[in-house]
Amino acid sequence: MPTARSAIEWTEATWNPVTGCSKVSPGCAHCYAETLSHRFRVTRTPWTSENESENVQLHPNRLQQPLRWRKPRVIFVNSMGDLFHERVPLEFIVDVFDVMHEADRHVFQILTKRHERLAEVAPTLDWPQNVWMGVSVENNRWAVRADALRGVPAAVRFISAEPLLGPVDALDLTGIDWLIAGGESGHKHRPVEEEWLIDLRNRCQQAGLPFFFKQWGGRTPKAGGRLLDGTEWSEMPPAHPPLALA
Repeated sequence: MPTARSAIEWTEATWNPVTGCSKVSPGCAHCYAETLSHRFRVTRTPWTSENESENVQLHPNRLQQPLRWRKPRVIFVNSMGDLFHERVPLEFIVDVFDVMHEADRHVFQILTKRHERLAEVAPTLDWPQNVWMGVSVENNRWAVRADALRGVPAAVRFISAEPLLGPVDALDLTGIDWLIAGGESGHKHRPVEEEWLIDLRNRCQQAGLPFFFKQWGGRTPKAGGRLLDGTEWSEMPPAHPPLALA
């Protein structure tokens, strides 16, 4: 539920004014949001481009939810979808940004795989200081998403290298403020290599970039734990509200 505390280690709550999606790259193959949506019968067809008109849903009735949450929270926007999906009208994205601007006691984290749409609409949006913008990068093929992110005037720009499916040595960390990395979970999880993670951790340290290791992954999200090189990495951007991490 949108008001429940999130089990995602790097946030505190979720807010889903948009739900549903369609797959665009290898990181989408075993989408946890699709699995949950099918389990609870929110959607019934595969999250493919052929079914996106059915699966991508706007929820105007949820727009005001963060305004009713009095205690400041770090909120992941659209954990069950993608705000920058092509089927989400610009007018609705603007409505979401208006709420985030008004609810300035919260921090809002947005994550997308649709870097081209993000780059297209970013100049038309009012980017308040409490909005963090991120892109997913699962392997070198999709390091280009970071190039689009660099042009976005967000207070914090971050990379989610999860599920990490290959080395990302081509990823340019210039202009990036935070990096999350992790393996895949679920019955069909694809293994992550320690060397890929160590390389990212080392590059973040060299660049003075906060590094957050979310999980090794496995059959369940917590199966492999969170220790990398014997340490639990839970670094966050410098100016952020304290997180009650799980």
